[in-house]
Amino acid sequence: MNRARQPLKIVPLTADHDTPASAPSGSATQRIVDSITTAIAERRLMPGTKLSEQKIGDIFKVSRTVVRQAFNQLSRDRLVVLEPARGAFVATPTAEEANDVFEVRAILETAVTKQLCATITDAQVKQLREHLELERAAVNNAEVPGRTRLLGDFHLVLAQMLGNQVLVQMLSELLTRSSLIALMRQSSQSAEESLDEHVAIVDAFEKRDVKAAVRLVSKHLANVQHNLHLDPQRVDLADILHH
Repeated sequence: MNRARQPLKIVPLTADHDTPASAPSGSATQRIVDSITTAIAERRLMPGTKLSEQKIGDIFKVSRTVVRQAFNQLSRDRLVVLEPARGAFVATPTAEEANDVFEVRAILETAVTKQLCATITDAQVKQLREHLELERAAVNNAEVPGRTRLLGDFHLVLAQMLGNQVLVQMLSELLTRSSLIALMRQSSQSAEESLDEHVAIVDAFEKRDVKAAVRLVSKHLANVQHNLHLDPQRVDLADILHH
């Protein structure tokens, strides 16, 4: 029996400047971690970007010690690299790491697809259709951060329907690293292609066609990996973290 759906890890970015100065440092640390993670997930914060302790401290109105704590957490998640005497940088995954991440995603998402296709309810199919409409609206409106988040969330929704939160957490982390590996915002054309592929996947779920669903998910992940590009654009941290 499916358990109640829990909130997705990747959430809309917020930066609350009204947090009292007396708030626990852990809360401030998590706000920084969540903001940077979301900016990476939405492909607004690019690999190799220098993360200034002082500037981020000013943005969130916290001490550099709190910022350092956030960097350490992000480093453990492999989203940030800490270099002695140089500071913190958004990680720049190698091609080998990119292949490894997508290989693990394929293994996990194939397993999710097989299990979910055998147990999916009409109500869950309806939920997926509703999510597709949100994706379509974001793609049509060219909302890059919104469409990137929603296209990624589609995969998390599938995992959440199984009710396994460990699986959801693992996949969420992989999706964030996939966004980092992508190195650039998704083009309108590739976003539309992803949406079309999601529609085909949901069609297979609705028919309870396990073989077709697995084939379509595998093809979709291969296409996403194939469409990775390089974008060495410069960024402004204050604009990104307050987007």
